[in-house]
Amino acid sequence: MENSKRTLIQCIFLTWIVFSIVACGNSEKNPEAVIYNPVLPGFYPDPSICRVGDDYYMVNSTFSYFPGVPIFHSRDLTNWKQIGHVLNRPSQIDLDGLGVSRGIFAPTIRYNKGTFFLITTLVGKNGNFFVTAQDPSGPWSDPVWLPEVDGIDPSIFFDDNDSCYIVNNGPAPNNEPLYEGHRAIWIQQFDLNANKLVGERKIIVDGGSDISQQPIWIEGPHIYKKEGSYFLCAAEGGTAENHSQVVFKSKSVWGPWQAFSGNPILTQSKLPVDRPHPITCTGHADLVKLPNGNWWAVFLGCQPYAPTVENHFNTGRETFMAPVDWSQGWPIIGEKDEALKRVYPRPMLNEYAPEGYKPLNGSFTVRDNFEKDFLSLTWSFLRVPTDNWYELKNGKLVIKCRPVPLTGSGNPSFIGRRQQHSLCSSTVSLNFQAVNQEEAAGLTIFQNENHFYGLLISKSDGQHVVRLVKREEVLAEKAISDEDVDGSIQLRITARCNSYDFDYRAITAEWVSVAANVDGTFLSTRTAGGFVGAYFGMFAFGDSGNQAAFEWFEYSGE
Repeated sequence: MENSKRTLIQCIFLTWIVFSIVACGNSEKNPEAVIYNPVLPGFYPDPSICRVGDDYYMVNSTFSYFPGVPIFHSRDLTNWKQIGHVLNRPSQIDLDGLGVSRGIFAPTIRYNKGTFFLITTLVGKNGNFFVTAQDPSGPWSDPVWLPEVDGIDPSIFFDDNDSCYIVNNGPAPNNEPLYEGHRAIWIQQFDLNANKLVGERKIIVDGGSDISQQPIWIEGPHIYKKEGSYFLCAAEGGTAENHSQVVFKSKSVWGPWQAFSGNPILTQSKLPVDRPHPITCTGHADLVKLPNGNWWAVFLGCQPYAPTVENHFNTGRETFMAPVDWSQGWPIIGEKDEALKRVYPRPMLNEYAPEGYKPLNGSFTVRDNFEKDFLSLTWSFLRVPTDNWYELKNGKLVIKCRPVPLTGSGNPSFIGRRQQHSLCSSTVSLNFQAVNQEEAAGLTIFQNENHFYGLLISKSDGQHVVRLVKREEVLAEKAISDEDVDGSIQLRITARCNSYDFDYRAITAEWVSVAANVDGTFLSTRTAGGFVGAYFGMFAFGDSGNQAAFEWFEYSGE
């Protein structure tokens, strides 16, 4: 308990520090002239970015969530607006049977002569593929599969002589790794007219920046061309605290590739563990050139609750940005291996403020009253919906109880949104009368199939209850009257860094605690494993065909 209290105090203190930094930035003459990190808080990992004229487009991994691959638009690199999803049709993607941390890995977005390309890997199914679109908001094509590409994290590079190449993380030479985590970067030419790979597949980086040091998990490669030289930028070290970004240089895409003597060009792994307001696990970067010749990088990073060796965080891997320094003839991201800044001066670009724009980072409160006839882009499903089990009707989101559990690998009656802050809450108002004690509906905080809590309306011995479950274990129950359940019940889950509170109330009553200070590290990536972050989700379970009517959902984060 003392450790839990200490961590909470550290979390609140560090939040105050970060708030103070942001407040100082806001005190400047032009409060919008800065970029605040993370630019996309919450589970937005593996960012990739491209520029088309004055427009910038960014995408992220989604693993087994659907729709897949959100796409964001900006003109100033500061304010981003989601404009759609790349994979939003069942014909494009099959996620059935996959664990939460399988599915869509590390997409790359590029533009060439009027066409957008998105290339990625469907891990656990058919492997690597790409889709295309003329409009980045969609529609995007059905996949073109690339069975010849063995591995993950493909990227596509368009050279200025109209040739095209695909690079990816693949197996070690002869598929004979010298050590655990030994991988290689492969390249092959791609024929755009025939839509197929041609010629030799070749390894251009074996192991990493220095194979004598046994570097692990060289991945997420991207090729850029600058002043007649090619630069290959890739992640190295795995996705935890030793994550880093390294770079290589060549006069030809085929090599030989020279590793930068100053590698890594981005990492937080060498910093003191007890540094204030830490950002950890930085890497998996993509670079973009601005019209004035400056470059910026997007990359993933994590925000632990407090500066401790355990590195617990529930918000997943988030999207950060930093300027790129080429003064040494090589790209250096941010401060290299110094502490990443929370605030950077915004590049000299025209401010982007599209109609209906709402900030995606900082403190905010959002509420969905389900007044439209379609779900907003915020919402996600676990895997692809297999039938019409939900509808937006009369200002409510009606979800059908189905016997598909959160513990399985199917498509449960779950609709969720990301936890984007360590200090936040989600509240729903719903109307639901359970038929039996196996039937339940309510609010969850979900990390993966084995790590989630549910605050659910159900029955016990014929009496309606609000039940708190940890996966399938009942932690607490509070009886509620039939009169209360005939109306609307509000359920609230509050995150306080390393702990969660679970409360309910009838529509005219005070909040009642079901449980407080429940272990939040159970939902952290350190404990749960995998590559995703936590989701707040509306959920219904049962086999009677009963329905839960959700009247609104509110998320508030600091």
